[in-house]
Amino acid sequence: MAPGFEYFRPESTASAVQLLAQFGGDAKILAGGQSLMPLINMRLAWPAVLIDINRIGELAFVREQDGWLVIGAMTRHAVLERSEVVGRRNPLLAYATSLIAHPTIRARATLGGSMAHADPAAEYPSVALAMGAELVALSQRGERRIAAATFFKGLLTTDLGEDELLVEVRLPEQPADEGWAYAELATRPGDYATVGVIARLSLSGDGRCRTASLTCTAVGATPLTARKASAMLIGELPTHANFDAAAALAAEEVTPDSDALTSASYKRAMTRVMTRRALEAALRRAQNS
Repeated sequence: MAPGFEYFRPESTASAVQLLAQFGGDAKILAGGQSLMPLINMRLAWPAVLIDINRIGELAFVREQDGWLVIGAMTRHAVLERSEVVGRRNPLLAYATSLIAHPTIRARATLGGSMAHADPAAEYPSVALAMGAELVALSQRGERRIAAATFFKGLLTTDLGEDELLVEVRLPEQPADEGWAYAELATRPGDYATVGVIARLSLSGDGRCRTASLTCTAVGATPLTARKASAMLIGELPTHANFDAAAALAAEEVTPDSDALTSASYKRAMTRVMTRRALEAALRRAQNS
């Protein structure tokens, strides 16, 4: 049986923010509930106050704005999966959504909930980091924009203050000439990633890598950028040898821990494999753009 708690169901962002200011660290936000409710039922989370924001319609939207894709925190995964705007302006986000769990979960889970939960094996935090997203937090003190690179602080830990509500996620639109890929290894389709790698790649006129970035999932306390591996590709030809070298370097940069299913050494080995696969798939897209 779940522990007891006070329950509030505000119908506006302002009311939710007011409740957070009142209760602070004693409160938890309930969005889709796909992560929080199991934790409560298992008594791994025990909030004194639960603030259910499902009636706040103003937090569910997808819009284009000055080169950014701006998404409300209460936007469901299923909406993002089907959105024409998301598919056109940020296909990486659309594809990552298809990797998450199964349709029933995606019908309830929210973008903001996943970001705020900050599971390093989840897809959305890695996409946010890979895309250089901004996360918008609101409190009675005002609005604060937080870069994805500083938002994720550790396992299930973010930069959100106790009185702050995550209200928006802002992602730059993907360049039309960019190749991208998300290579993910999971025990079963829809499970949390054992290892995942996002590759973004663009080519210059002479066929060399003009830009390159590699972002890794489930191999540390937060999603992480393989900076050395990314940097070594820029200005180089996208050859098998260079991709192999980058994949080996990425495997050295990650910081996995062993768990009940896989060892840290296995995760490093699979980081190398997934990096190579992601780079090859991103290259194909870049060459066909």
